Amino acid sequence: MVDYTADSDEGIGRAVVANAPNAIVAIDREQTVIAWNPAAERLFGWSAEETVGRRVPVVPEELMAEHNAVLEKVRTGGQVSLRTKRFRRDGSLLDLRVDTGALSSRDGTLIGYVSVYHLAQDDESANDRNARRAQLVRRLTDVVADINAELELPAVLDRIAASLADLTGADAGGFVLIEGDRLRLVARHNLPDSMRNSTADLRTSLVGKLLREGRTVLLETGDQDRLDKLIWSQLPGLHTIALGLAAMGGRPYGALYALFAKRKVGHLELELLELLAGHAGIAVGNAMAYQEAVRQRAHERAVFDASADGIAVLDELGRVVQWNPAAGELTGFHSAEVIGGPPPFRLPAPGEKLTIQLPSGTWLDVLCAEIVETGEIVVDFRDITRAKELEEAKDLFLATTSHELRTPITVVRGFAGTLDDRWDSMTDAERRAAVHIIAERARSLGQLMDHLLLGSRVGAGELTLRIEGFDLAELVRGATLGLPILSDLHRVEVDVPDDLPLVSGDALATDILLAQLLENAFKYSPDGGLIRVEAWVDGDRVVLVVDDEGVGIAQASRERVFDRFVQADSGDRRRFGGVGLGLYIVRSLARAQGGEVSAHPRPAGGTRMRLALRIADTPDALT
Repeated sequence: MVDYTADSDEGIGRAVVANAPNAIVAIDREQTVIAWNPAAERLFGWSAEETVGRRVPVVPEELMAEHNAVLEKVRTGGQVSLRTKRFRRDGSLLDLRVDTGALSSRDGTLIGYVSVYHLAQDDESANDRNARRAQLVRRLTDVVADINAELELPAVLDRIAASLADLTGADAGGFVLIEGDRLRLVARHNLPDSMRNSTADLRTSLVGKLLREGRTVLLETGDQDRLDKLIWSQLPGLHTIALGLAAMGGRPYGALYALFAKRKVGHLELELLELLAGHAGIAVGNAMAYQEAVRQRAHERAVFDASADGIAVLDELGRVVQWNPAAGELTGFHSAEVIGGPPPFRLPAPGEKLTIQLPSGTWLDVLCAEIVETGEIVVDFRDITRAKELEEAKDLFLATTSHELRTPITVVRGFAGTLDDRWDSMTDAERRAAVHIIAERARSLGQLMDHLLLGSRVGAGELTLRIEGFDLAELVRGATLGLPILSDLHRVEVDVPDDLPLVSGDALATDILLAQLLENAFKYSPDGGLIRVEAWVDGDRVVLVVDDEGVGIAQASRERVFDRFVQADSGDRRRFGGVGLGLYIVRSLARAQGGEVSAHPRPAGGTRMRLALRIADTPDALT
């Protein structure tokens, strides 16, 4: 018998032999049976009571020589494994695989021999299983390659779910994401489409059980009534659910569900499910990283394309590789014209700013920054033409205002000094003339200060108007009543119908802007000519025009004259003086009333100033 050193060791040894899945038979040196485990009873048909203490009854006579040769080989050292035949109790022969080794005492003395028997067909089944496993593992490799080739996350998830049936033979399945304390079904195979994006409580789910038990794969079996209560198990005949945990970056990300209704699941299917779930986490991570990269590139591209600044990227050789739409609009060069070549303007050193003017007249502020890692240069440039013009206009305004103030002040001071020094020696007519000149110049100064103050309020958005219906025809007649006597060179005509409807606006503001339009008409037609004021109804508006036969306005300046501190171009108009606020105030007052004013050329020469105000009884007149 086997020599055991302790009852516990003997108990463990007996338990191992008794529960071994293969038949174990031990014989002494005389070939008498000393051990015959339950698996041997099942395999050969004899019980232990019938065999222990007797010669082995299973070796056929014609194979005794083989049997004895095996024992001799084992006695002299080594183990023998062979395929042979043995009897069952019913007289049938079994095709077996027998592994035989020596049974020795602690001191190495040969006690006997021990043989382990299992059916040869089990080896064949094992070989078949190994071949099938190798085939499925190769298939898994192909599937994983296909999954990793997908970059869009929905496609990756659908491929993973569809691969379940291919690899495990599952009848249905899906992939669930862990989202906080909830699960969400994001891909499914052979399950109703209505289940997509359905959710469940993580804690009461099989995924929760899997996480709590610290496992990566779980097999849940039972009657369908019980399984049907589990989430995403709507499959007729369902008897088994296999679950594999998917992790990304070492953290649980989701799980694969495999549902079985027609076939049984074995350890190989569980192994493949676990492997597929592991690769699923990697594939999902790759897809998410790709989507984030695509999103980031799309975001950068949107910012690049939508930027109001011109942006260009130059390679290490100074060639343009990117040119956004704003760059084309600012420079007049489209991307196709500049890509691959140098930029169409000078560049400052990286980190510095350069202000340049393009041949088109556009002024640009240009900045450069170097990307050290790639050697590329990012160029940012913006249009500062308006700011440049405003800066020049302000400088001109200061010079003009100084001149406009100095002239009347000099005259006032001169005549006031004359009156003070020579009052007694001057005639009454001379004194009256001096006082008249002082009053006229004071009026000019007052008007200039009014323009400056009104222009300041308009620029600060502080105009407060009272919008109501008023009689534009009456206002025009009042403003033009004394005009004919102001100049011997000009003729004034007024054509305003008596039935002109009331307009919506501020009568005082309209009187100011009309006075400015009339003053300009006289001012900019120094050689005289006709000044005509006319009004008529045009749809829901009343149109008022002031025509003159003066120097006119160049086409390029017909909008600029309404800006602050601008008097069209220098030359014919600049010689008439002023600070360039009149028409700026006119347009601001018109728009504050919901109207509009614009400048137009006259075919015969001169300018037409057109004012349009809404009729008072229209629905939106007072809004």
